[in-house]
Parts: sequence; structure tokens; C-alpha cells
Amino acid sequence: MTRTPPPARHPATAPHRGASRHSSPSGRLDPAIAARLKRSADGLVPAIAQQYDTGEVLMLGWMDDEALHRTLTTGRCTYWSRSRQEYWVKGDTSGHVQYVKSVALDCDADTVLVKVDQVGAACHTGARTCFEADVIKDAVSGEDAVSDAPPLGQ
Repeated sequence: MTRTPPPARHPATAPHRGASRHSSPSGRLDPAIAARLKRSADGLVPAIAQQYDTGEVLMLGWMDDEALHRTLTTGRCTYWSRSRQEYWVKGDTSGHVQYVKSVALDCDADTVLVKVDQVGAACHTGARTCFEADVIKDAVSGEDAVSDAPPLGQ
């Protein structure tokens, strides 16, 4: 028997498009930016963190309007934790801070690229990036990489 997961409960699913239950009138994302964003059904957009000076892709997090507003106004990356159902500022507990250098939308306005100055590890495992531990194809060598990770979906 297949279980259907419950619908996501997320602050960005408030009735007013672009509004968040956690934002106040003075703390809202610029309406021009909010109007452009294409969010997932649960009100989120993927946010790619990239090291500003090397181009190294560090991690992927999720943002709603409030997280993006906080990121733009504080100079520190704020994400929405889908597992904990709360906002988190990268580095507040680990010390591995992301200082914002620039923020851009992709051509479809459904993904945010945040160029940051990463202090310490970006990955929760302690690795510099979230993408160095499980390489499945190495285009430089032309060989498939062997992975110790379990098959996807397990």
C-alpha cells in the first residue's frame, strides 16, 4: 500500500501570492521580485550557493519569499529547512557562514543563484561542498565513478 504524504505546510502557502506568514508589511520581499518568482507547489525556490571568486558550487538550499528577503537585507544566507519547518541562517550554529556577494535569478525566475564568500565547510557533513563526496560521472577522465553511496531512492 502506497502512502500519500500529507500536504506541505509552509509559511509561503499563505493565500496572498508572495506573502509569508512570517513577514511583516515592512519586512516583505520587494513586490517586483516576488511577482517574478516561480515557486514550487510548497512556495519554495531552489537556491544554489556558489563561491563568488572561484565559481565552486557549494550547496543547494530552499528559500521562500521571507528567506530571500532576509538574505538580501542581512547579507547572510537564510534558507527554509523543509525537514525542520523553520528558517535557518547558514553558519549560526556551525560558524560556517555564507556572506552574500550577489543574488541573481535564472532566466525562468525559478532558481536563485547566491554568490557567497563561504567561511569553512558548506556541507553539513563537514565537506567544503555538498557535491564532492558522491561523483557519479567524471567528464574530465571520461570514466564512470564508483560510488560507495547507496542507490538513489534507498
